[in-house]
Amino acid sequence: MSETNAMVQKLWNFATVLRDDGISYGDYVEQLTYLVFLKMDYERTLPPLELDSDIPKEWNWETLLNLDGVDLEQHYRTLLEELSKESGLIGLIFRKSQNKIQNPALLKRLVNLIHDGGKQSWLSMSVDVKGDIYEGLLEKNAQDTKSGAGQYFTPRVIIDAMVEVMKPTPEDTIYDPACGTGGFLLSAHAYIQNHHDLNKEQAKKLKEEALKGCELVSNTARLCVMNMYLHNIGGEESPIEVNDSLLGKPSEHYSMILSNPPFGSKSAIKIVNEEGKEDKDSVSYQRDDFWATTSNKQLNFVQHINSLLEINGRAAVVVPDNVLFENGAGETIRKKLMNSCDLHTILRLPTGLFYAQGVKANVIFFDRKGASEWVHKYPTRMKH
Repeated sequence: MSETNAMVQKLWNFATVLRDDGISYGDYVEQLTYLVFLKMDYERTLPPLELDSDIPKEWNWETLLNLDGVDLEQHYRTLLEELSKESGLIGLIFRKSQNKIQNPALLKRLVNLIHDGGKQSWLSMSVDVKGDIYEGLLEKNAQDTKSGAGQYFTPRVIIDAMVEVMKPTPEDTIYDPACGTGGFLLSAHAYIQNHHDLNKEQAKKLKEEALKGCELVSNTARLCVMNMYLHNIGGEESPIEVNDSLLGKPSEHYSMILSNPPFGSKSAIKIVNEEGKEDKDSVSYQRDDFWATTSNKQLNFVQHINSLLEINGRAAVVVPDNVLFENGAGETIRKKLMNSCDLHTILRLPTGLFYAQGVKANVIFFDRKGASEWVHKYPTRMKH
């Protein structure tokens, strides 16, 4: 077994150890995010790169290595608090961070596991391997129904199928206004890399400019930022914004939107706030670029996505049944969408694909141009 494969196996095994101690996959992934980020930052300061670090020396990876017991736990807790005050990428990763591994012995084991005696460099590990480790843990977390993380995680089979249909190119600018843990952005990135021979300028654009997203929930945004970071996506600033994307008119427009906005009506949906507690989401949006004022979250996202698209821009969006059949504002928005866009395909998804139970969903594909006379509806049972 290679050192890289051994690292993968060890991380999976340790997740089980922590579960036995009452620590969820979500808490494990969160702590892994902090520690792996610190380790990779530390590796950049070593030969041959010898780059400067933006993390203060008193809070870097090395400060964790020689501590044990209560001293380690207290230092780690203070480290998280101090780094949460930083700006830029560091501030996004460590925003509102807390230590969830209260057992100092388990924390020490995890630090040693990630450090691995200096034998395994996270920087030298391939992007695919790092990404597979992290995304595997994210999926495990989504499958854990108690965590409620499934609402932020779209199954890979749906994401990849939508991206395959959309066929993004190096010229595209791609945005997800409800990006969750970043699945659509990562799949689009992989598709472009695998289907196009990129020149230096195109590769730089794909890494630093082509992919952007917005996420409302801080903890989920942290996972997305780290997911992108491990896949070597992003420039000096993170491509992910932590905000409510529905609040105002978009300042930028994009050639492609890929998204699975969270399900649930505005009057009923519950979200997790920055303190980790549930809030009832009852915000109503008054925007002059919207066709109708409604408390329905998905209908607002459909309107917002239309506003995000540049002329001839294309969108693929997962929506629940109420977007297709709701009267009132729903009917108004559907008519306006078909008048201003070419709504050319509705793909009916079978039940059971999503981690949230009982979800009836569809994918609507539309281009921002003249209306189409025909709508092609493909049941997923249909043989082609």
